[in-house]
Amino acid sequence: MAAPADSRPLTKKAIQSLLQTTTFGRTLHVLQETASTNGDAMALAQQGAEDGTVVVAERQTAGKGRLGRRWLSPPGDNLYCSVILRRMPTAAELPRWLSMVPLMAAVAVARAVQSVTGLRPSLKWPNDILIGDRKLGGLLCESSVAGPARTFVVIGIGLNVNTERESFPEEIREIATSLAAEAGRPFDRAPLLAALLSELEAHADAILTRPPETFLSGYARLCSTLGRRVRVSLADGKTIEGQADSLAPDGSLRIIRDQVQGGGLLEVRAGDIIHLR
Repeated sequence: MAAPADSRPLTKKAIQSLLQTTTFGRTLHVLQETASTNGDAMALAQQGAEDGTVVVAERQTAGKGRLGRRWLSPPGDNLYCSVILRRMPTAAELPRWLSMVPLMAAVAVARAVQSVTGLRPSLKWPNDILIGDRKLGGLLCESSVAGPARTFVVIGIGLNVNTERESFPEEIREIATSLAAEAGRPFDRAPLLAALLSELEAHADAILTRPPETFLSGYARLCSTLGRRVRVSLADGKTIEGQADSLAPDGSLRIIRDQVQGGGLLEVRAGDIIHLR
């Protein structure tokens, strides 16, 4: 008897039979276990792997999140994948493009989730995927800028698909969720990954050809951080509180600081964001 679709292991054949992309996923590495799909993809890219190469694993033993955090990666239930991106803008546009890639990827993930599941995720700046106030997934983008022919970005995606709420560690059970927990049913991961790669490819093309303002307005519509009171932990250890006001032209988050902290507008390019009630 065949296994139910939602419990089937990911295979190269199953994923590629569903792809509607030109390049993304056409070179595909499916691993049973790895330390980190981002680490594998970075190594492959440094060896010359082509644009759109994908690494996906059933389990990660040292998955990475933003700010050096460990990403929980139990086997068999979720999506852990990394995509190599080599399609580049001109040298003059490269810095702004690099700042846009994480936002682009977050939009692509949110739209893929909605198209496959009917759920409507939102984005916590810069690239956490939420359902309500619970975290569904996140992204980690790592880049190597070493001349036009050698520059690349690796887009790492972790998405909770079929993890039951009771299976999350107690310390994150109230703030984490999965597609199955929200929808009340499990999902086949292969169609979800295929949809994700289609959205990523389309959005990777779009940020090279469309005005940045058009892209940022699309991100803003999905971003539940905007308009919220937030606490921001900056890289230098400082903490600020205020209202998330808008996005700067490079995708930075504009915060109107509380008066007790001096007021004024601050543009945050990197930091840990907490939504306050």
